[in-house]
Amino acid sequence: MNVALTTEPAALAGRDRLGPLIVTLFGLYARGEDNWLSVASVVQLMADLGVEGQAVRSSISRLKRRGVVRSDRRDGAAGYALAEATLEALAEGDARIFERRRATTDDGWLMAVFSVPESEREKRHELRTSLTQLGFGTAAPGVWVAPGNLAAETRRTLERRGLAEYVDLFTGQHLAFGDLRSKVRSWWDLDELADLYADFVRRYRPVLDALPVGSLGAFQTYVPMLTQWRRLPYSDPGLPLALLPPGWNGVTAEALFEELNTTLSAPAREHALAVLHARG
Repeated sequence: MNVALTTEPAALAGRDRLGPLIVTLFGLYARGEDNWLSVASVVQLMADLGVEGQAVRSSISRLKRRGVVRSDRRDGAAGYALAEATLEALAEGDARIFERRRATTDDGWLMAVFSVPESEREKRHELRTSLTQLGFGTAAPGVWVAPGNLAAETRRTLERRGLAEYVDLFTGQHLAFGDLRSKVRSWWDLDELADLYADFVRRYRPVLDALPVGSLGAFQTYVPMLTQWRRLPYSDPGLPLALLPPGWNGVTAEALFEELNTTLSAPAREHALAVLHARG
């Protein structure tokens, strides 16, 4: 079972530069180790990525304050476990990275209509953030749209976050009026998405021509690669190719990610487990 991190990166990492890397480590390796990593092992693994120990400890403390991880001492060793809410988000998110099916026009559309009382403005912000992370585009104020195949995931996420009472979800087809391709471009920032995909391809295509040697090299490439990639499926809802610009570079980026994941995940895991089992 592939246990790579697939949760909402912005929600977990905030503005912490190191937070995404640390959460990637926990998502990749803690869940297979009874949901626990020792502080010593995290510091060593991050050192393998070129990060100094004190910066790692500070970043973990920030993740703890945000409720992403919790302190957990085992057999006298200080360590951290993923919080229950984080585990739930990870479990939902795995499919988005490794099993996501791109929508087709036959899937139709999912529409979210919401209204939040002024007295609960923080819920309005949380709801908008959640819909954005699910990949919704904005069709009109209070009316958000996504491919229809995201209906089940959207329902689970909104229920898990306690936001279901503010939202009505509908599915259906676009009947009229106007050109749907043009509307999709106005509902989503396709230029920004294309730039994100282009950056990923530019950075990691050369890796296929010079694959790292050994488990350490694979680890040093794989963890940052996955950390960069995992934000993309939360920005791109997998829109139908028929509605995207010709030669959509998201397809190229997805194929590159799949090849890198297939090639690097096993040797990277070999290195990580060697460190974890040596340090406890």
